Amino acid sequence: MKSVIKFLKNVLLVIELTIYIAYVHLEKVLFVGIIALDQYSKAQIEMSMFPGETIPIIQDIFHITYVQNPGAAFGIMPYQQNFFIGIGSLMLVFAAIYYSRLKNINVIMKYGGICAAAGALANMIDRVRTGIVIDLLDMRIFNFPVFNIADIAIVIGMISLMYMVLFKS
Repeated sequence: MKSVIKFLKNVLLVIELTIYIAYVHLEKVLFVGIIALDQYSKAQIEMSMFPGETIPIIQDIFHITYVQNPGAAFGIMPYQQNFFIGIGSLMLVFAAIYYSRLKNINVIMKYGGICAAAGALANMIDRVRTGIVIDLLDMRIFNFPVFNIADIAIVIGMISLMYMVLFKS
């Protein structure tokens, strides 16, 4: 019984420490978490599927589909890796320069900027590594192009930043 109580105390200590680290370093956890989740999901798709293969999760609503995207959003400007790497690099330099200012601004703008930067870096990692971006989330119910986790982060970031600029400036 004592060993079970000691084990539970250790588990609670680990949980408490994890919450503290996540709270104190939330910006870093969010940034690294987006990149890690995006890269992990893409690696799983690359290892277990063939390009063009689709797996219905909810038939005709949501599928996992392996798409190799040589362009930007919706496949526009295909095979312009140098351009996209340049734009992504500029965005990351801009984010790094203004990161210290983010601590003193609205929380929506701060976390929106972090999401956008993490998404841009995650897709840039693909472009540098393979010359293409792996897309996998296929929302067929909306007839929407296939996208990835980095794209979600970029969209959340851009919506947050636009909201702040348009309605809170």
